[in-house]
Amino acid sequence: MFNEVPELYDRVRPGYPDELFADLVTVTGMDERSSVLEVGCGTGQATHSLAALGCSVTAIEPGEEMAALARQRIASFRNVEVETSTFEEWDDRGRRFDVLVAASSWHWVDPSVGWHRAHDVLYPAAWMALLGNVVVRRPGEPEVYAETADLHERFCPGNPGWGHPPLEDDVRTTDEGWGLVDDPGGLFGPTIVRWYPTVQWFNGDGFADHLRSLSLYRRLDRDVREPLLDAVAERIRTRMGDRVPRRYLSVLRVGQRAE
Repeated sequence: MFNEVPELYDRVRPGYPDELFADLVTVTGMDERSSVLEVGCGTGQATHSLAALGCSVTAIEPGEEMAALARQRIASFRNVEVETSTFEEWDDRGRRFDVLVAASSWHWVDPSVGWHRAHDVLYPAAWMALLGNVVVRRPGEPEVYAETADLHERFCPGNPGWGHPPLEDDVRTTDEGWGLVDDPGGLFGPTIVRWYPTVQWFNGDGFADHLRSLSLYRRLDRDVREPLLDAVAERIRTRMGDRVPRRYLSVLRVGQRAE
């Protein structure tokens, strides 16, 4: 789905703050001797940050175009390898790792395979880390969906994905477990959860491009998606001063491999 638009995805999707990686190091004890497996590296946004820590990184990405862009991004590092595969079908060749990282990708992994596979490729007492970005809003702040709900209903009525982002304070209360993915049962210990507020600013055309990178909009037929996003861009230009925020809570969820 995203493999069709790797450059767009890389340009408009949010990354992860430096504080998140600093906390990942503190919690897991990662250093330059550590081996990291990254599942679903996309265009290499998190991969670059992991490589910069000095540890060795093996990154897996099923999309050939996305993987190619990731290789370009980390070309200056000698400690990183990008392999084109799904996690489910990946040949681990007997390798084992100190940390497994999945950045906004674990929900694409088959849960009947993923957690057990993660447990198998990690050393005893190694760590599992899920990174993500949750779109949020703040009370009283102009928000794009609130200003464009009528357009969404006009061009694609009744879509169950339409709706306002949750309030930031409400999202912060969801600080237990592994978030929206299936629970691993007893394979991993209790999670440590940290939140990091971030914001991206867009003009109308930029925000429309951002929406083009999201699976909710990519699933729409092109002849529905493009008129809708053109109308959203125009609404932002004419009613919102051509400058809008996209607020996130970046999240780090870390748990240790159980024996």
